[in-house]
Amino acid sequence: METLRIPDKWKKSLKLLPQETVLNSTEFNGLLDRHLPLLGLLQRKRILEAAAIAFYHQQRDWPVIKTLISDDAPTFKLLTDELALYWIHEGRHYKKLTPKVYYHQKLLEQFLDDFWDYYRELLADRDAPTLSTAQRLRSEFLRLLTTESGYQQLDERKRLTVTKISEFLLVLEHPELPLHNNPAESLARTIVRIRNISYGTQTTEGTASWDTFMSLVANTRKLGLSFFEYVRDIAAARLRQHILRTGNIPSLATIIG
Repeated sequence: METLRIPDKWKKSLKLLPQETVLNSTEFNGLLDRHLPLLGLLQRKRILEAAAIAFYHQQRDWPVIKTLISDDAPTFKLLTDELALYWIHEGRHYKKLTPKVYYHQKLLEQFLDDFWDYYRELLADRDAPTLSTAQRLRSEFLRLLTTESGYQQLDERKRLTVTKISEFLLVLEHPELPLHNNPAESLARTIVRIRNISYGTQTTEGTASWDTFMSLVANTRKLGLSFFEYVRDIAAARLRQHILRTGNIPSLATIIG
């Protein structure tokens, strides 16, 4: 709650609620309705997030992730001990700059060339990491991001990037980390396209059904299976009223396992 900046008055009220107690969302929301009726929507959302993250870290049913690669959303910073930021997302911030002066345009163009050249060096270092290379890459990162260009908007953006040096260069300590999440973004892009065409779902059940089928599409694609053949296999088994499917394609859980 400190990190999510919950006001002190709400934190004091929350101390009166049951502590060290596992509550589902309905139970917890009921407590908030009764004991914090004046809570605003934003603060309520933050409290729910804080409670969920706290439960995630103390539960023992699932392993707590130690390292995560993500964008710069603040909630991710509370989930793991180490957070890596992906470079392609950061590069988009620079591409959004729209200098009007030709000299500034050339400065931005040169910086982006240097930015992606450095990115390619990081990719190469992951294949054969050494201590000396890591030290050199740290120095080059600082030189690239702290050298003033004279183009104010570019320099301001660079200062924001350099404050996250530990997140962007975590790959030097963990070469197994990817520097982007393109596969995940590609899957999300598919969902966004469908949502733009159909204007989204209208019910909770529709959203759950949509998520299920999109998950099936993504997993069958990764496993080299035909989504339509897999769904037809399931439907044929259901029509035969078998409890266990007896078609030609095993369940995805079996294949993945």
